[in-house]
Amino acid sequence: MEAVIEGLLYVQGDLGLTIKQVMDVLDVSEDEAKRLIFNLKNSYEKENRGLRIKYLANTFKLTTKEEHKDYYQKLLENPKTHTLSQGALETLAIIAYNEPITRLDIDKLRGVDSSYIIRRLLAKGLIKENGKADLPGKPILYKTTDDFLDYFGLSTIKDLPKIEMLEEMEEEKDLFTSNYKED
Repeated sequence: MEAVIEGLLYVQGDLGLTIKQVMDVLDVSEDEAKRLIFNLKNSYEKENRGLRIKYLANTFKLTTKEEHKDYYQKLLENPKTHTLSQGALETLAIIAYNEPITRLDIDKLRGVDSSYIIRRLLAKGLIKENGKADLPGKPILYKTTDDFLDYFGLSTIKDLPKIEMLEEMEEEKDLFTSNYKED
């Protein structure tokens, strides 16, 4: 059961996991849920572990150990680790073409949770927080940075290809790569 909780913590990411969620998912009592999560939390406290479970904002969250932050920073600053995943490129494109934009709006456009990718893009300095939206809960707005422009060789955000151009290029590609054959 502890392994299941570990997986649930990973899947939940920044959202964290409440005791109630553990009870509901595992179909156990509150005492049993607490026992399981605290056993797992204690096993993470060992010196040979790189992660820990913290209780923050009424939820349990899987976090890195603070004493290792210099290593994490070194990884993020290493130019060899600056490759971007397909999801990161997709998220960057959404932000660049719609900035400023909230994470929820990004998630709606992508169809998946983008919180992890947004954290990575923030850490790499490709996006930044740009105030709060005038919506309930005051969600954070994100926009691209000068580092984003440098990374993609752009002078300004206006140098991005127009959406119409991208659609035309896609249509042209489809014409030439068609699998249609005349009999």
